[in-house]
Amino acid sequence: MQRKVIRKRTHPGELIREDYMKPLKLTVTSLAENLGVSRKTLSSILKEQAGVTPDMALRLSRAFCTTPDLWLNMQRGYDLWAVENESAERQSVVPLYTPSALAREHA
Repeated sequence: MQRKVIRKRTHPGELIREDYMKPLKLTVTSLAENLGVSRKTLSSILKEQAGVTPDMALRLSRAFCTTPDLWLNMQRGYDLWAVENESAERQSVVPLYTPSALAREHA
């Protein structure tokens, strides 16, 4: 079983804002134009209201000399953290399979 991550994960929009846009003095308009997306699309990611899609990950990786995996893994981590921490309803799911139970059956 994986241990629960307590600290809130960083949304890719925050990384774009803080680590790329500020140091490079980029505006939403200039970055959106460079990426070939609308200001609205980019703005919703920067405001953490939308996630990074595979298409956007490819665009960001090209613009910032990173990998698409960086952006997709960051988004995946953020999404999983958010879902896991928004509701305890999932805790009622009973495990149907555990590796140790299977090993005992075959011993």
